[in-house]
Amino acid sequence: MKVLDTIHASDEPEEEPEEEPEAEEEEEEEELEDIHDTLRDKCREANCSKYQEKLDTCNDRVNSRTKTTEDCTEELMDLFHCVDYCAAKTLFSKLK
Repeated sequence: MKVLDTIHASDEPEEEPEEEPEAEEEEEEEELEDIHDTLRDKCREANCSKYQEKLDTCNDRVNSRTKTTEDCTEELMDLFHCVDYCAAKTLFSKLK
């Protein structure tokens, strides 16, 4: 005959507290910056400013009207194309 053990609350194993990540690991993660974002920002300011100006003008025009079917998709795509093309030229040389 098999006897079943009764488990009491005091008999249960205590849960171990979760280990907190070391401070060094947290600092390392905070210091990491996406180089692609940095390159895209630089390109947007330096090489693609004319496309940004066109997009801003279009946004102002569209937002000033109450009823319009115009959107700024073309201007946005032109800006993205310029920024991505500019950033792609130097991105891979900067990756580790």
